Amino acid sequence: MLEIRDIYKTFNAGTVNEKRALNGVSLTLNDGDFVTVIGGNGAGKSTLLNAVAGVWPVDRGAVVIDGQDVTRLPEHKRAKYIGRVFQDPMMGTAATMQIEENLALAARRGQSRTLRPGITRGEREEYRELLKILDLGLEARMTAKVGLLSGGQRQALTLLMATLKKPRLLLLDEHTAALDPKTAAKVLETTERIVNRDHLTTLMITHNMRDAIAHGNRLIMMYEGRIAVDVSGEEKKKLTVEELLAKFGQASGSDEADDKLLLS
Repeated sequence: MLEIRDIYKTFNAGTVNEKRALNGVSLTLNDGDFVTVIGGNGAGKSTLLNAVAGVWPVDRGAVVIDGQDVTRLPEHKRAKYIGRVFQDPMMGTAATMQIEENLALAARRGQSRTLRPGITRGEREEYRELLKILDLGLEARMTAKVGLLSGGQRQALTLLMATLKKPRLLLLDEHTAALDPKTAAKVLETTERIVNRDHLTTLMITHNMRDAIAHGNRLIMMYEGRIAVDVSGEEKKKLTVEELLAKFGQASGSDEADDKLLLS
């Protein structure tokens, strides 16, 4: 479903601020794979997701989604393949619009606009049932402005919107990092349920090693713009935080793990 072929990305090339963010990354995800991505600050995790999403072009290499080479496509043309949830809960929703209106926008993504009424009775019932999945009581507040919701509620709604059209690829960029631990756990539980239910191919960045181990069927660790560790199947199921830290040490050639990794 996703094939990344030897991609490179350097920022500020030829200046004192030159930074090679991706250094020959190759990665293949099969249909339905749920891959967690972990690594220290500056390892290239978010750059990898942005390269897949088309936020910026790669210097070399190719990105293929469901057999379509999208390497030269701009971000807005790749959007029909991709659902995305950002770290900032405020980025995925329209604050001044109602909950049901936000869902209607997500449902109409990629469709031509008409003069029909905005939301039909049938659609409203469909949205109500979808919101029940979140178990946050939002199905009783469908006409409430999204700006009145908490960060966790907005992030859960964003997740629902990103997966409403069953994207070929779901990108989750530390989507629980800005939430309190209890809310983060609930959003992650909902994420796992939706991904498994709809068999969504997913890339999820996290700094939390326990979350990286607990979720998905495969784990990759990035270091200095490359994939340093790639574990899946039984090996991933048996993995412990201590073993993951040891693998990080082996990959980096140092016993000192990134502070954010340790704190998570």
